[in-house]
Amino acid sequence: MTAFEKLLAIKSAKGAGYFVLLDPDKAHTEDLSAILEQSFDAQVDAFLIGGSLLMTPDFDDYIKTIKKYTRDCPVIIFPGGVNQVSAHADAILFLSLLSGRNSHHIIGTQVMAAPIIHKLKLEAISTAYLLVESGKATTAEFMSGTSPLPRHKTDIAVAHALAAAYMGFKLIYLEGGSGAEHSVPEEMIFAISQAVDVPLIVGGGIRTPEEAAKKVAAGASFVVTGNILESNNDPRLIKEFASAIHNS
Repeated sequence: MTAFEKLLAIKSAKGAGYFVLLDPDKAHTEDLSAILEQSFDAQVDAFLIGGSLLMTPDFDDYIKTIKKYTRDCPVIIFPGGVNQVSAHADAILFLSLLSGRNSHHIIGTQVMAAPIIHKLKLEAISTAYLLVESGKATTAEFMSGTSPLPRHKTDIAVAHALAAAYMGFKLIYLEGGSGAEHSVPEEMIFAISQAVDVPLIVGGGIRTPEEAAKKVAAGASFVVTGNILESNNDPRLIKEFASAIHNS
């Protein structure tokens, strides 16, 4: 079974899946064992690995360390650039920044990364990446040099999602951005989920289990948390997020 097939099976069995995002620059190797054990105990469904910046030169070793602990839980790269590729991951989100108008992030970096991914025999999951306005400039917005989709212009977001579906993307990632002030609006998630059959990943600015549950109720197939886990040392939080997402 491919990593993508596992994700579809998770969605079918649980209604929605919970992904934990690990940024190598924030969740350091020495902290991983505790985070991963808490995640397994909470029945986290997959790990996303990556970040907009990468200050560590040991990305490959970081993935290998995670794989030592992850059992059958998929480890999927969420790349911030072509330097975030590893043969030791189960898959990579092959992102195209469709919300922007910078061709380098729509097709340029993808052409650079494709031969590497091919040679590594790494599973690539084609993903339309849509940045959504979150109340302040995020790292993803700044690094990509693109404007996010207006958060109160749901029709524009739906048009982008429809284009992604017609172009054959397997996933659509609605992203508020790391440290977002506001998460992706439920109205936008609902409208897109009604317009397309493509599974939706929603992340950025989700700070409470209750908020995560609202994303699922609106139509999110998978919910991602990252920053809130890095800033909160309460080991119960991951379990609370997982319960809220799985039981929505």
